[in-house]
Amino acid sequence: MSKTKPSSALQANLVLQGDNQPSVSEAQMRLLQAIDSHGSISAAARALGISYKTAWDRIDSMNNLSRRALVTRSAGGSRGGGTRLTEAGRELLTGFAALKQEHDAFVARLGSRVKDVGDVANYLRGAHLQTSARNQYQGIVTRLSRGGVNTEVEVALSDNTQLVAVVTNDSRRNLKLKKGSPVIALVKASWVLLSRDPDIRTSARNQLTGSVSKISRGEVNSEVILDLGDGKTLCAVITNASAKSLGLKKGMTACALFKASSVILMQF
Repeated sequence: MSKTKPSSALQANLVLQGDNQPSVSEAQMRLLQAIDSHGSISAAARALGISYKTAWDRIDSMNNLSRRALVTRSAGGSRGGGTRLTEAGRELLTGFAALKQEHDAFVARLGSRVKDVGDVANYLRGAHLQTSARNQYQGIVTRLSRGGVNTEVEVALSDNTQLVAVVTNDSRRNLKLKKGSPVIALVKASWVLLSRDPDIRTSARNQLTGSVSKISRGEVNSEVILDLGDGKTLCAVITNASAKSLGLKKGMTACALFKASSVILMQF
């Protein structure tokens, strides 16, 4: 079986299935390989990080779906018993390994192609980001205004939606931010204030107007989702008392307010 690809490379799993035939997956082949290496179902299960029962269930299913047994087990005897692959099991493992090699070569070529397809590559880089921030956006830096200590960064999330972030000059240099740079913008839902007045004047640099698309009420707080248009949404978490005071309802227009210092930028 081939080695794990570096995290920076395009990755894909191989699953084979003919017309109306059982599928053959990499997970099944890894189990066969582990049994072949360890000669023990318990050792193979430990090596793969699965339970003994899960391993046996998979083996039983594979044996049941194959015309010839793929794995045999013996108990006791002079060698203490064990588990081994049959000739059919070895043939399946060898054949799958050959196809996996071809599949890996194809994925490597596809990965090189993906780098040339900007929108796909950018999505793949940003889609696996995991943070506690409820609002995560990909955007493009459209303007930088440098000051003595901080830099104000304008980021376009779509043709009609922009936000502003303030970062230190050191952060700007470390992130290598410039006009046209792709970035991830993070805004925690608890940092967002809501108003029903789209013309409200505040010191908040970001004022995004949208339509309330969903309200989820909890024991203390309510999660409010605004539809900003262009497929973008924004989540705010406010107290139930605030939601009641504002009289928020689905379909109502509301304005989301948050400071430029509440926006965290990440380079990818």
